[in-house]
Amino acid sequence: MDSNEKTKKQNVFREEQGVVEENEEKKTIDMDRNIAGFLCYLIWFITGIIFLVIEKENRFIRFHALQSIVVSIVLFVFNFMLTLIPILGLLISLLLVPLYIFLWIFLMWQAYQGKYFKLPVIGDIAEKQINNL
Repeated sequence: MDSNEKTKKQNVFREEQGVVEENEEKKTIDMDRNIAGFLCYLIWFITGIIFLVIEKENRFIRFHALQSIVVSIVLFVFNFMLTLIPILGLLISLLLVPLYIFLWIFLMWQAYQGKYFKLPVIGDIAEKQINNL
């Protein structure tokens, strides 16, 4: 096994573990990938769409942008479905607001830490879409 092939295998392993050095990935935007990942979640799907359109090469940023969009859509649809239930739906949606805020802060923190944190179903959807783009 030559050294170039060995380096590729090490990089793949490091990327799967969520640790990728900055100089190992190309970027379209001139911004730290951790900051960009953090900003993908800042205004939910809006910043997710912005970063998905702007960033063409960096998988980390594109993943977090897509995950932000999918999370936003799922939470919006879920809240809409809850509003169809007269009083109980409103109460449940009000009780879930702190969980949404916690999830929002948690995802921003994970992206800022440089981690590919995947939510169970939503992260898989985002990852499949990144592979298709």
